[in-house]
Amino acid sequence: MWRGGEEGEPELLASCYRSSLACAEKVGAASMAFPAISTGIFGYPVKAAARMAVATLSATSTSVKVINLVCFDEETFEAYSEILTPR
Repeated sequence: MWRGGEEGEPELLASCYRSSLACAEKVGAASMAFPAISTGIFGYPVKAAARMAVATLSATSTSVKVINLVCFDEETFEAYSEILTPR
């Protein structure tokens, strides 16, 4: 839950992605999909959540071969596109 960003929210969100990857590895998953975790009812700002997701997933060593980032609205799609589009 977003509480202004000063209560460890970024690390908790990163931990969620790392833990999910670890669970996927444990069951031998080759691919997985993530929504924009915590950006709905939990209020995490979409752009900050997208940056954290991409940074964490990029930096985490994993045997998962395919990671899909699922965007349910235009705002989320644009946030991820901005981060993932080479300049």
